[in-house]
Amino acid sequence: MALVSARDMLQKARREGYAVGQFNINNLEWCKAILNAAEEQRSPLILGVSEGAMKYMEGAKTVIGMVEGMLEHMGITVPVALHLDHGSYEAALHVLEAGFTSVMYDGSHEPIEVNVAQTKKVVAIARETGASVEGEVGSIGGEEDGVEGKGDIADPEECRRLAKTGIDMLAAGIGNIHGTYPKGWQGLDMAVLSEIGKTTDDMPLVLHGGTGIPDDMVKEAIGLGVSKINVNTECQIVFAKATRAYIEAGKDLQGKGFDPRKLLHPGTWAITDVVKEKMALFGSVGKA
Repeated sequence: MALVSARDMLQKARREGYAVGQFNINNLEWCKAILNAAEEQRSPLILGVSEGAMKYMEGAKTVIGMVEGMLEHMGITVPVALHLDHGSYEAALHVLEAGFTSVMYDGSHEPIEVNVAQTKKVVAIARETGASVEGEVGSIGGEEDGVEGKGDIADPEECRRLAKTGIDMLAAGIGNIHGTYPKGWQGLDMAVLSEIGKTTDDMPLVLHGGTGIPDDMVKEAIGLGVSKINVNTECQIVFAKATRAYIEAGKDLQGKGFDPRKLLHPGTWAITDVVKEKMALFGSVGKA
């Protein structure tokens, strides 16, 4: 199945009250693990790629070639979007030209007037290829791949203004952070999320920092309009844990256990398990 825009899958999720997971990829193993989970669970999927990960994988065209090749070779039949995560204006234009089917232009660090103006430009270019666009108001706390935010609570009126630019999905800071959540975290501001949902005309809302948010809070957020949830750190943690266990058990010293295909195997399937659990939590199983 060819790559698709995230537009239709998120509108369906918004109508039916579930969320589609965006799972970031960092290399071939990540992509394989996540695609396997999506196909097994019959779930729509968004593969996220940060600018840092794209650089690590040697550019947008390399990423597209890998993903499209795996879709064909693995016989993937569920809808999959390839999405730029927290992209700059320049990066958004670059990946749209290269063939990404979805982009996030992150103008949350700019004054709202600049954010709106730049987002409109990205939307106009994305429409030429049919790609979907995500905008953001209120930076997300923490750090992910060099993108930092102090964790602003978004202004619902600014969210309304950005929603009018023609974007397909809106990320809004509501106390969520990238990475692991610290002790004493106050939780998501559901009152603000509810207000944002009312001011954006049922636009699919995006929750960044999906690692570590309690399940009941995730479900409540979905009920208030969150239709896309981003997960990255949790996959990194379980990959590292499984790889460490393999090496500490001395399996890399047994026979050809040092072969990277064997060395990375436990971590790869640990990611698959996490993705399947998240898809069940988000309610996207069987929605493809």
